[in-house]
Amino acid sequence: MCRNIKPLFNFDPPATDEEIHDAALQFVRKLSGTTKPSKRNEAAFALAVSSIAACARELLDSLETSQPPRDREEVAAKARARSAMRFA
Repeated sequence: MCRNIKPLFNFDPPATDEEIHDAALQFVRKLSGTTKPSKRNEAAFALAVSSIAACARELLDSLETSQPPRDREEVAAKARARSAMRFA
């Protein structure tokens, strides 16, 4: 799918509603093929984003794991290091 979509499960602190909304927005943009809907499609676009965000929140809340939560800063540092090596 899209390289920019980041995993949101099993982090300490947990994913915020804003992060989930942003992921849903990115998903809807990808599906619709547009970053900004026309005035005519704004309501459908917003409904899709809110529906997907609600489903994503439900999914994240229901998932279980035996692994300890990952540290956000540590994961971000690893991603920056991989990016630096890739684009250096």
